[in-house]
Amino acid sequence: MQLDDQSFLSLAKQNKERAFSYLVETYSGLVYSACLTTVRNKEDAEDVTQEVFTAAYLSLEKFEGKSKISTWLYSIALNKSKEFLRSKTRKKRFGIFTVLEKEDSHIVPEGTINRDHPGVQLENKERAAIFFEALDQLAENQKTAYTLHKVEGASYSEIAEIMETSVSSVESLMFRAKKRLKELLSDYYEKNER
Repeated sequence: MQLDDQSFLSLAKQNKERAFSYLVETYSGLVYSACLTTVRNKEDAEDVTQEVFTAAYLSLEKFEGKSKISTWLYSIALNKSKEFLRSKTRKKRFGIFTVLEKEDSHIVPEGTINRDHPGVQLENKERAAIFFEALDQLAENQKTAYTLHKVEGASYSEIAEIMETSVSSVESLMFRAKKRLKELLSDYYEKNER
C-alpha cells in the first residue's frame, strides 16, 4: 500500500513501529541503490542501508513532511554513505588497512567498484570501471548531482532539495560534471572506440 506524505505523517504519530515498517518495505530498494551508488560495494551498501533506516527510525518524530519521504531518506542515505567513505578513508590513511599515497587517493582501489550495479547501463564491465574511476575524480558536489540525476533518475528540483541548494546551482554542477567527465573519458574513447 502506497501512502501519501500526509497519511504517512499521521501514521508516524499514531504508531511509530508501523510507520517504520512502511518505510522499510516501501523505500528499502531506493535507499540500498543510493548507498550502492556511493559506496560501490554490496556488503558495505547493505551495512550503510541499515544505518540509514536506524537514523530514520531515531528521527521519525522530527520528520515534519517539509520534503517528500523519498527525498528525506535519500538525504540520510547520501550523508551516511559519505560518512562511511570518510571513515574508511581515515582508517586507510592511518594504516589500519593500507596506506594511501596522496597522488593515488583519487583512484578507487580494485575490488571496491561494483561493476554489477543495477544503475550502470554501460555495455561492459571495463567501461563501467573506467566510468566510475572518472566519476570519482569529480568534485564531490558535482559527483553527487551527476549520480543523483543520471544514475538514480532524480529531477533537478529533487537534487536541489537533497543538496540544499538552488536548481540553477544544480544545473551548473551538472554542466561542469559533464564537461569534466568528457575531458576525463576522451582519451579512453579515442584509443578504444575507433
